[in-house]
Amino acid sequence: MSENLTIDRSRTPLTKEDFVSDQMVKWCPGCGAHAILSSVANVFPKIGYKKENFCMVSGIGCSSRFPYYVNSYGFHGIHGRAAAIGSGVKIANPHLSVWIATGDGDSMAIGGNHFIHIIRRNIDVNIMLFNNQIYGLTKGQYSPTTPMGTVTKTSPQGTIEHPFNAGELVLGAQGTFFARGVDTNPKMLTEIMFEAAKHDGTSVVEILQNCVIYADGAHKAITDKDTRDDHQLHLKNGEPMIFGKNRDKGIRLGRNGLKVCNIGVNGITEDDLLVHDQYEQDSGIHLMLAKMSPPEFPLAFGVIRSAMFSTYDDLIEEQIKTGKQTSLIKNVDDLLNSGDTWEV
Repeated sequence: MSENLTIDRSRTPLTKEDFVSDQMVKWCPGCGAHAILSSVANVFPKIGYKKENFCMVSGIGCSSRFPYYVNSYGFHGIHGRAAAIGSGVKIANPHLSVWIATGDGDSMAIGGNHFIHIIRRNIDVNIMLFNNQIYGLTKGQYSPTTPMGTVTKTSPQGTIEHPFNAGELVLGAQGTFFARGVDTNPKMLTEIMFEAAKHDGTSVVEILQNCVIYADGAHKAITDKDTRDDHQLHLKNGEPMIFGKNRDKGIRLGRNGLKVCNIGVNGITEDDLLVHDQYEQDSGIHLMLAKMSPPEFPLAFGVIRSAMFSTYDDLIEEQIKTGKQTSLIKNVDDLLNSGDTWEV
């Protein structure tokens, strides 16, 4: 039973304006979250569900203001608990399309346990992970994704902690869907979010987001006009992995893993390149793609993994249905009069 079968579709076409909130958006001017918000407002009408069947859930952080800024039902939770709340919302009402807005600190630090377990359970929700590599709301402490050696308010001599790779963490937790986007490319973000909505199971979309106040330029090597073509690999299912300013570089599979190669050099052609299969059940290649990073490799963008497995919410619905059919207890009276009873 997929999400598309259980969520009511709108009988009248909706527009971006239908999802624009009347609340003042209080993110800093230039914050990458504005682009993410715009992408959500663009994709929700495209998904086609009734407005009242969308539910935004968040924890604490700059990203977690999201429920106020989308004209839908929403739940603003406490720090790190968005995944737990979103799980309960979806299981209690499978007819809702649940979207969780969370940051790198909210999801992978205080919320780390909830994050890996919602992924492991494969509950049919959509997680938008804003990764700006810093704690922005609480004024610039290093986060679980801050690069090692970065000077921050809480690491004046440079952080000495090894950062998480979000994709590696998701796939290590048996994730069935992982995609990566960037705030400078809202068109790609909209496309990725639409793919996430179609996926039956937990979808995680990591969004590289710029914090103009406390981590400005954190993703500069990836997003700068002069370097982005050589540092971004845009994945398309069924297509060879080609990148570079002149589209003359590619990814192939070598004996010891992925390799960057130059097309036309040493007899290498497009036929030698790895062709992306986002639907492959085995996560081995997907994990290697998620772990790639400059300067040796480009960073992979787009849908990296979209594999189909049974979902927690579908399985629990089946258990409830079976329980109703086989249980001898049909109501409270049956329960109270079951087992050993006696009069006092």
